Amino acid sequence: MLTIALPKGALLKESIELCQQVGLDFSLFLSSSNRQLQIEDSQGLAKAVLVRAQDVPVYVEYGQAHLGFVGYDVLKEKKANVANIANLGFGYCRMSVAVPENSPYRSSVDLPAHGIVASKFVNCAKEYFRSLDLPVEIVPLYGSVELGPITGMSEAIVDLVSTGKTLRENGLIEIDVLFESSAYLVANPLTYRLNTYNLNDWVKKIIKVS
Repeated sequence: MLTIALPKGALLKESIELCQQVGLDFSLFLSSSNRQLQIEDSQGLAKAVLVRAQDVPVYVEYGQAHLGFVGYDVLKEKKANVANIANLGFGYCRMSVAVPENSPYRSSVDLPAHGIVASKFVNCAKEYFRSLDLPVEIVPLYGSVELGPITGMSEAIVDLVSTGKTLRENGLIEIDVLFESSAYLVANPLTYRLNTYNLNDWVKKIIKVS
């Protein structure tokens, strides 16, 4: 049976709505009373697994899911072996470098060599500063990354920004954008190539309504 990995969090609602438009109803995942992590649609055409957004490409790469909805930021960070099928156009945000408002730094290249940058997107941050030929120490934080510069632990952060409200409320400003991100449809490469479970038909339907 076709299996789709759906991401917990910001992309879940729109991912489920997109599935509904092609005849797959996984709306039970939106119910606060639901505790199931795997469900079938009402017609028995497919099933979906509900996983952390960061785990979507992992489940797809290893074949436990044949399709997945995931942010481009996660794809960049995880570098999983999946087929990137299409940009679905929702869940827009950007990966940015941010510093305190009173910081003297107004560009990434202004940051001091061997300074500290906090981020939960360690690989993205390393790749970016390597491209600038600027040696910095990337400190992984997985909670409120904004606390890095607030407490003086880091000069800057690399994090996802949507509206910028969280940055403003914590006295931070963006100084550079690494890349823009939105939701992508990804597939297991082998399943996609062999068209198992009529995968190509489902892909075409999803792209058509996206």
